[in-house]
Amino acid sequence: MELLNNLSLGFETAFTLQNLMYCFIGCVLGTLIGVLPGLGPIATIAMLLPATYALPPIAALIMLAGIYYGSQYGGSTTAILLNIPGETSSVVTAIDGHQMAKRGRGGVALFTAGMGSFFAGCVATLILAGFAAPLAEVAFKFGPAEYFSLMVLGLIGAVVLASGSLIKAIGMILLGLLLGLIGTDVNSGVARYSFDIPQLTDGIGFVSVAMGVFGFAEIMLNLEKKGAGESFLNKVTTLIPTWSDVKRMVPSILRGTTIGSILGILPGGGAALAAFGAYTVEKKSSKHSEEFGKGAIEGVAGPESANNAAAQTSFIPLLTLGIPPNAVMALMVGAMTIHNIQPGPQVMTSNPALFWGLIASMWIGNIMLILLNLPLIGIWVKLLKIPYRLLYPAILVFCCIGVYTVNNSVFDIFITAAFGVIGYMFFKFGCEPAPLLLGFVLGPMMEENFRRALLLSRGDFTTFLTRPLSLSLLIAAALLVVIVALPAVKKSRQEVFVED
Repeated sequence: MELLNNLSLGFETAFTLQNLMYCFIGCVLGTLIGVLPGLGPIATIAMLLPATYALPPIAALIMLAGIYYGSQYGGSTTAILLNIPGETSSVVTAIDGHQMAKRGRGGVALFTAGMGSFFAGCVATLILAGFAAPLAEVAFKFGPAEYFSLMVLGLIGAVVLASGSLIKAIGMILLGLLLGLIGTDVNSGVARYSFDIPQLTDGIGFVSVAMGVFGFAEIMLNLEKKGAGESFLNKVTTLIPTWSDVKRMVPSILRGTTIGSILGILPGGGAALAAFGAYTVEKKSSKHSEEFGKGAIEGVAGPESANNAAAQTSFIPLLTLGIPPNAVMALMVGAMTIHNIQPGPQVMTSNPALFWGLIASMWIGNIMLILLNLPLIGIWVKLLKIPYRLLYPAILVFCCIGVYTVNNSVFDIFITAAFGVIGYMFFKFGCEPAPLLLGFVLGPMMEENFRRALLLSRGDFTTFLTRPLSLSLLIAAALLVVIVALPAVKKSRQEVFVED
């Protein structure tokens, strides 16, 4: 009964004209950036963070959330028709989706992706609504020691679930933690790692780091690429699948939704991991495994359902515990901080309209997306004909304006440019920048809770081990380290890295 009352409040909040408008704007922008290669949700949300200053908190978060799960929809369009994944999680969709397009079944692939995304998004939002309140109650039992241990578990989870070199992933986490410590010490008031540069006494801006490492770096990487792929839009004849297709895609959608809902909650998980995991499961469980890589409909239904489910459930640890499970959720923490909202369980009690309004807007957003994506396929593909040499100067100018408006500081633009070069080097050396962003966000929070726990225990380090909940989280973190050190796991990480 309480859940129904909460959802009633949520829909009452979401169904205002203003919030509906910003939900629609977020869905359209999300679809657009999913369609356009190189403009992922991380870069776009980073660019739009400064613009949310002028918006009411609820409208701003609804719009940014729409951009995130909307990009999962849009990324499948170019992945299927042009073999150009518009978003990271759409890489898997391109494998079989583009082969279906080559065989004249691009419309069926797009319909499958759309319906799988819609179903998974709705189910995952229901899970978010159902589990949010119980998890928030648990979160109120957390003290400084528990929060520190939880963040340790989150960072180790990000390392474990990152593909490629374990050493590089750990290095990126540590670098992010160090960057987060730059600025003035909260307790002593002494400037740390500022190198006598006055602008660094307040620390490095989150927007500068995110926009540089993702926005500027993505532009530099895309300028290296040539060719736009081959369009199969003219071969889209029908969107309606056959009965045989339906019998094959429905179980895949159900499995993909389940996998994505679970992996989205895990620290460091996210849509890309869910898509890869669902594809692997489908390939091993399908009776038509020989068709995978040649146009299997399961290869579209499973991953598309998984990445959308993961996009929705990744809000669970953010809203209930205040812990971002991936880079996009770290950006959402930045957006909430801009509006003086402390992410965590207190959001549900102090601002229930925002909490439940955001959840209700996800159902509305999913309906908007299914109505947007299928009829407007032709328009989205035509956008790809715009030369990138015309797009990137506009993106750069918008980035610089956004960074400058945060603090009215030219220094911030130089910092962003520097991180753009650093981000470009990260990509070249095979280092994932997402763990760095998580470390940067969690670093100050970890330090604050670590020191607060020691102050409460009068300097007793065993406080992290004597408190049952804290000890359980640290044991879970240690088990993750043991698991990732196993030879089989190390081998699979290397295989994923080679494939990427």
